[in-house]
Amino acid sequence: MPQLNPGPWFPTMLLTWMVLSTIIQPKLLLSTPHNPPLNKHTIPPKTTPWDWP
Repeated sequence: MPQLNPGPWFPTMLLTWMVLSTIIQPKLLLSTPHNPPLNKHTIPPKTTPWDWP
């Protein structure tokens, strides 16, 4: 951990964040029971879950 170079620090953090968000987001979408399944059918297929706030 000591002597963190500013070069590989940002890409490593970005890659880690992308991997964690890819793994965590489907679990969050599946673990929310208050979202009715009808929402997936009423929303057009062109809008991906990544566009939701």
